[in-house]
Amino acid sequence: MRANNVKQLKTITRNVRSQVESALEQSGGLLRLAPCWVPRSFLHPGKRLKLDPKDLYALGLNRGGIDERWFGSTTEAANDNRLPDEGLSYCVFEDSRFTLRDAVRDMGATIVGDKIWKKYRKWPVYSKFFDNMGPIPHHMHQSEKFAKMVGREGKPESYYFPVQHNRTGNNFPYTFFGLNPGTTKAQVRKCLENWNKGDNGILDISQAYRLKPGSGWLVGPGILHAPGSLCTYEPQWGSDVFGMYQSLVEGREVPWSLLVKDMPVSKHKDLDFIVSELDWESNVDPKFKDNHYLEPVPVADTSDAGYLDRWIVYGKINGKQLFTAKELTIDPGCRCTIKDKGAYSLITVQGEGRMNRLRLSSPSMIGFYELTEDEVFCSDVAARVGVTFENTSSCEPLVMLRYFGPEVNPDAPAVGACRK
Repeated sequence: MRANNVKQLKTITRNVRSQVESALEQSGGLLRLAPCWVPRSFLHPGKRLKLDPKDLYALGLNRGGIDERWFGSTTEAANDNRLPDEGLSYCVFEDSRFTLRDAVRDMGATIVGDKIWKKYRKWPVYSKFFDNMGPIPHHMHQSEKFAKMVGREGKPESYYFPVQHNRTGNNFPYTFFGLNPGTTKAQVRKCLENWNKGDNGILDISQAYRLKPGSGWLVGPGILHAPGSLCTYEPQWGSDVFGMYQSLVEGREVPWSLLVKDMPVSKHKDLDFIVSELDWESNVDPKFKDNHYLEPVPVADTSDAGYLDRWIVYGKINGKQLFTAKELTIDPGCRCTIKDKGAYSLITVQGEGRMNRLRLSSPSMIGFYELTEDEVFCSDVAARVGVTFENTSSCEPLVMLRYFGPEVNPDAPAVGACRK
């Protein structure tokens, strides 16, 4: 009998190569992934992850509600009191499971591609669904320079708001980005000085943008942002660093510790240093939306063939392409073969079908320990040869999101391409 629960699987931690090789051979170069749920103690679940409502606090009320699901992750979640494997994706094969991190460790370039393996010796990116009921604090993610001071990596990221997960906008479907043009560093410093006086006023010097399902944003490190309440697909660098610059959100206190958690201990009270971690020019850019807003761009005109592949995350951050993403939609009863230039992680958001020799199905509800058929990691070898997708439904589209690692898609559009 096939296992349908993580608890029924044997966990393999050593010498996973034979398991990986067998899984790739049986599936046509693919690895089935189990859902990876991540709680956040300071946030409020938005209830659009398809997680069974009774499992929203599956790790305990003290750990917080589950409002994130991570995809293709070899990155540990930086949570207090976390489980040892929190944030790590597991591959599932027959009656066993092993982490994607271990699969990459043992198989290297076969999984992630020669260039990524040689440069990073790992899968350096991941994506997630972030799903919150309301807004979260105005915060930024450190650059490589500042993250390195505490032994971490910087974190650029991107957003896409899939329509399938946004039937409702929840409490505040607006995101604050950056700072108003003309804002001074002294004004931000004053907000930090006012931390314990209540609302420190950081949003008074920022600007909100209404969020639209089916669109997205590209956000570099050091840029302040207070994400709104849409469920977001977020390809990003494999790091979990951040600093919260807002002291009060919807009447809830944001502790100073969440501002300085990824800063050197000696700098925890150094307000000038804390301000210096911001990418100032990007934050006060008068053309912020022009330089960061994304809408889907078709890869090619393939509508007559019964499918449409679209770029949903594209562009460069500080001159580097760190990740990209596409949305593939296949009409009922159609099939297609898609060749890509590198490995990718895929999540199915609507419909059912097949991907090479693996079944795809987007579930309506998922128990915390339940396995699914919606998530796959495609090896570099399979991606380059070409993966065959088939929509087995007679009436519903098959829709999948997939993200890629650094410098995989040099032909991806630049930011602003959606306006042309």
